[in-house]
Amino acid sequence: MSGFEDADTEETVTCLQMTVYHPGYQRSGIFQSIRFFNREKLSSSEVVKFGRNSNTCHYTFQDKQVSRVQFSLQLFKKFGSSVLSFEIKNMSKKANLIVDNKELGYLNKMDLPYKCMVRFGDYQFLIEKEDGESLEFFEIQFTLSTQPLLQENNWLPEPIPECGGYSSSSTQNNSPVEMGENEW
Repeated sequence: MSGFEDADTEETVTCLQMTVYHPGYQRSGIFQSIRFFNREKLSSSEVVKFGRNSNTCHYTFQDKQVSRVQFSLQLFKKFGSSVLSFEIKNMSKKANLIVDNKELGYLNKMDLPYKCMVRFGDYQFLIEKEDGESLEFFEIQFTLSTQPLLQENNWLPEPIPECGGYSSSSTQNNSPVEMGENEW
């Protein structure tokens, strides 16, 4: 047998493509700890944290407006599915995390869509998932945008329907409302 026949089949790896934007990216070094355009391989069991604290977070932002831990991403596999998915959780007590048109308060989490806009403060992340086969690893690749992603991609959050729970006259309280399990 040749070495080619004995070699393990190479699996494709799920990858999150993260395009990031902040208006002060040039002057402040906000993203200095992020390696752009390199795919970084991470263990599928790892919870990836983003924030200001370099002892806790895998990806740090040099910005006092960012929480020590702003948000986290965790890989999981839905029951009965072979496709890997991610959940995103807001870890900040100070700021809500907006995923597309959904506002997540402290410790709220949701499944990350295949393509979505994640925002907090002046930060914008366009996240796109590429499926892979490996269950052991996943990758994250960062790209820096010099233009606001909301404008560059014509990204507009989906409007909330009129029967969807709030009207424009009741926007004084922007905090999320907790509901019981049967209140959908």
